[in-house]
Formats: sequence, C-alpha cells, structure tokens
Amino acid sequence: MATAELPRLGRALLETGELRERGELQLPDASLFDLPEKAVQFGTGAFLRGFVDVYVDDANRCGQFGGRIVAVSSTEAGGARDVSVAGQDGLFTLVTRGLENGRLMQEQRVIASLSRALSSRREWEAVLHCARNPQLELVVSNTTEVGIALDEGDAFEADPPRSFPGKLTRFLYERAKTFAFARSKGVVVLPCELIERNGDVLRDVVLELARRWQLGQRFIEWIEHSVPFCNTLVDRIVTGAPSDEERATLEATLGYRDALLTTAEPYRLFAIEADPEVGARLPFAGLPGVVITNDIRPYRERKVRLLNGAHTIMVSPALLCGVETVGEAAKHDLIASFVRRAMFDEIVPTVDVPGAAAFAEEVLDRFANPFIRHSLWDIALQSSMKMRVRIVPSVVRHAELTGRAPSSLAFAIAAHLLFARGDLARDRRSHGLAVPEDTQGERIASLWRDVALDESHNGSQEWTALARRACADESLWGVDLTRVPGFSEIVGEHLGRAAKQGVAAALEAHLASPAIA
Repeated sequence: MATAELPRLGRALLETGELRERGELQLPDASLFDLPEKAVQFGTGAFLRGFVDVYVDDANRCGQFGGRIVAVSSTEAGGARDVSVAGQDGLFTLVTRGLENGRLMQEQRVIASLSRALSSRREWEAVLHCARNPQLELVVSNTTEVGIALDEGDAFEADPPRSFPGKLTRFLYERAKTFAFARSKGVVVLPCELIERNGDVLRDVVLELARRWQLGQRFIEWIEHSVPFCNTLVDRIVTGAPSDEERATLEATLGYRDALLTTAEPYRLFAIEADPEVGARLPFAGLPGVVITNDIRPYRERKVRLLNGAHTIMVSPALLCGVETVGEAAKHDLIASFVRRAMFDEIVPTVDVPGAAAFAEEVLDRFANPFIRHSLWDIALQSSMKMRVRIVPSVVRHAELTGRAPSSLAFAIAAHLLFARGDLARDRRSHGLAVPEDTQGERIASLWRDVALDESHNGSQEWTALARRACADESLWGVDLTRVPGFSEIVGEHLGRAAKQGVAAALEAHLASPAIA
C-alpha cells in the first residue's frame, strides 16, 4: 500500500484493533487516554517528544503519575505541530534505534502522554486556563538556551508576553491568584534547556519580572516557597522527523501515517536536582535513566568531560584524516583507537563520578550508532573554546594525579593546532562550503603566520617552540599549559610528526607507543 493510502495514527485507528496484531509495535492501553491533564510543557519540538513526553508515558504505564501533558507552542513551526497533535489525538510514534552493549536494536512505540497542544499566540487565554487547573503538578520547558533570558521590553499585559520567562511568570501569577496563593497549589518547574543551573537561572528571571511588573510580595514569596525550580541535565539525541525516504520506509512498516513520527537513540539521562521533599513529588523516580540527586554537577562534569570531550578530541584528527562524521570516525581504526585510549587512559581516571567507565562505553556505542549522521564540521564550531572547557581540565587533573603529561590529550591539542592553521578550512571554502566559526582559533592561526617552519626539516626545536608559545597562551586555554611538566614538549613532538608525515602516520606512531595511565 502506498504511504499516502495508509490510515493516519489516532485513537480511531487504535480502537479498530488492527495494530494489536503487530507484536513489534508497543501500544498504549486505552485507559491512558482518559487521564487528567497534570503537566504543561512550553515547547513542542522533537526533543520534548522524544524525552520528557516519553518519561511521562513511562510513568503513566507503571502507575506513577496518572496524568497527561498540554503542550504550548510559541512559534509558527510549533503551530503547525499543534494541528498534527490535534489530528492524531495527541498520539505519536517513537522509533528508538541504535546500539546497546554493542548490539543493534530498534523498537517502535506509540506514546500517549500528550493530551493536546495550544498556541500561545492564538490561544493565550486557553493557556492561562491551564494555570487554573487544580490538578496541575508539573511545568517543563525546552525553549533553547536563548529562551531563558530577561527580555527588557516584555510586558505582563501582553497577549501573550513575548519571552518564555514572561509567559511563565504570567502563567504562575494566574495560578497563584486563582488559588489565593495556597502553597499546596505550587508546581514543580523542570527546565530542560542546556544551560548550567537552568532552574536557578529561570527562577531568578521570573522573580526579577515579578518585581519589575509589581506583582506583589505575596506572589514573590509564593514563588520562593511553593514553586521549586529544579536544575536539570538532559542527555539524549532525538533526531526528530526522519527524511522523506526514511519516513516512507518506517510508515510502510508501521502500517499508518504519523505526522509526528520521532526517532531517537536508546541512551537517555534525566538528572534532576531536588531535595527529598521535592523528589517525592516527581513522577520519574526509578525510571531508566533518571537520577534524582541533591547535586547534578558530577553528572554534568561526566557528560562534559567524557561525551563532549570525546567529540572534541576526535574532531581535528578525524577531519585531518578525511573523516567527516562521528559514525565514520567510530569505524576508523586509527581514530576509534585513539579516542578509546584517550578516554580510558587519560580522562576516565580523572572523573570522580560513579560509573565513569561504564558511561564511557555507552558514549562509544552512541558514536557508532548507524542511524545518526553527526557532522564533525558542526562539532568544530568554536572548537578552541571547546578545547578549553572540555579538554584542558582533564589535562591538568591527569598531571596532578599522575605527575605525568597525558600524551593522547597532548596529541589532541597538537591536532587542533594543526587544524587551526586553516589549510583544510581554506580548501573547504574554495569548494563553496561553509566553515564553522572559531573565534579564539584566530589566536592560533596568528602563531602560524608569525613563524616560518620547514616541514621537511628533521629537527624538532621549531615545532617545540611553536607548541610552547601556543600552550603558554593563558587567555586561550584558561591556564598556562607549559606549567604541566613535559606537556608542551609532547605537543611539539606530535605536531612536528603530524605536519611532516601526516596525521594518520602520527596517530600510528602514537598508538604504537606504550600507553601509560
């Protein structure tokens, strides 16, 4: 049957019972459709569908929540999704696929946690009506990192307020006023934006707007004492809508059309910072990938140092070897071996977080996921700053713990210096292709312009001098890396070999040397 002729996903299709015969498709029980609305989410994008909405569905299926979600959109794209949510009775399919413990897996599941979607632009009064719902318990958001910021021109009386914090402040004021500021009617706020201490930042903006808008001390105290804003760390690659070709294949397999079809990797982490009292109000306790803790900073450090750090050390060597995606790098003998060695010998021992080694193995599975195409050029955006934030702390900590300079991380720095010279970027531009910006990378490029190196020369002094000048730039790295004993010399050795013989040959030589943890 052609895709256009397939029935559309919705309650009517489920009630026919036709899909029950598909044993590989996980379907919701009909009782889930009648659950009350107990959560509001600001944002209707793929990430929330493939992350929070799935967790709420999990909680409903195991009897931990008993509520559905009202999604609130702010953009035209979100408005288009509102129509799809309504047309499918809030149902959508999540296709989870990738590697688990090195083995390929794929599963399909119909998610029933969405009740409806509202447009804040066209249906603001309906959004405020949700604030007056006595059963409301949760507010979640994912409005991009820029979304949590004070908008100086926002207004309480706007229909709706312009910014997400403005909308949330107005929403919470409506709730507080409706229930006479009763503490029992406070809601838990779970922002999922990828900024550090996102809950604290959002609460501070809401309180500032409350003061500017003169909403009264009673409301301010209600926010401070009745509305917990939890810091969170979210981690899952949700690739969202598949390509047209992929969609046709998936829908033919499923036997129906789904305008909200969402794809994601198997891995997921939802770390929520909450005290025991607030944690008891969350419906996610005990679900796979959920961590409720009084401090999420160790989990953030683990993610930044191992997942993001591995991406960063991979970028320059891989691109200089002609490899352009994370998946290709994961299958490339030299790059994959280099990343594994750097992670397990030099980064994992420096990360004082439970489960660091197991997390590193999961990271390698995620890199090898054949269903995700992650461009290394995209990861190269602002790569010098990423080296500073993600790699340099591991360099310093490794030296503190062992008294030795980490050779694999030195190779990563050397490859970055060579990449920042700009040869590959100039070639890419000559073919009309975009090159990600690297503001701090210009400092490295200027070093190359200041020296004249003979790449055929066998001596190492010139390369060591260049490496030392680069490593000493505290404004670039945040620390003077020449203070790490022997580090700049190892960087210079790797740099000279890579420049003269090529990165692949330099990697071979490095990997042939004994690993010293």
